[in-house]
Amino acid sequence: MTVLERWHVGPWTTSGTAVGAPLEPGQRRTPDELNFDVVGLARILGRRLDGRAELQVRLWQNELRPTHTRLVGVHTLADPANAELLRQTALEAFAWLSTLAPDGYEFVLTDAVRLQPKLDLTAEVVAVDAVIQLAADRGDTYPADRLAASHVRQSPTGDWSAGDAVCNWSGPYPTADEAVAAVRAARVELADQLRAGGHADLADTEPRWNPVPVEQSAAV
Repeated sequence: MTVLERWHVGPWTTSGTAVGAPLEPGQRRTPDELNFDVVGLARILGRRLDGRAELQVRLWQNELRPTHTRLVGVHTLADPANAELLRQTALEAFAWLSTLAPDGYEFVLTDAVRLQPKLDLTAEVVAVDAVIQLAADRGDTYPADRLAASHVRQSPTGDWSAGDAVCNWSGPYPTADEAVAAVRAARVELADQLRAGGHADLADTEPRWNPVPVEQSAAV
């Protein structure tokens, strides 16, 4: 099984329109384009296809992506049977992709492929993102939220930082262990803040919070 090192909560594909909904050229992909993105995402993450399936993907690409500068939200497959084949292939790709979700998280397919935390507090592994989301649903946010939910990643220069898919919230550090320690310290602070805020049920899941994700740069 492929291990996800580069991961983030939120959309993993661009958004698409629902079947039968008005198209939004330049804004959202058509249903066929979205299905093609799902197939492509699984291939990027390591799903292997046989020669015939690879040829079919290329044929879909030629019809849905005729140029690199195409306007999204316009292209559809001319043959309804071909579009149905693509839809079924996308569902198979998504089923494969679903098995790769990190512990405490799940992939969902709505208007995009999204990674989201599971909100089951009784689970063997509880994502810190889930605890933060449940607290926010109750109307509370805490200073330690962002760093506690961070993952650790290495920069091309070799140092390490803790952050999300967009920003670094702590660092740089000379080693991964130091960056991980910063995240763990923030998690202790978050648990204390949750208890002080009256959310002991959320804080009590701390021993089962997901491990701090660590991503090494391929450039180093």
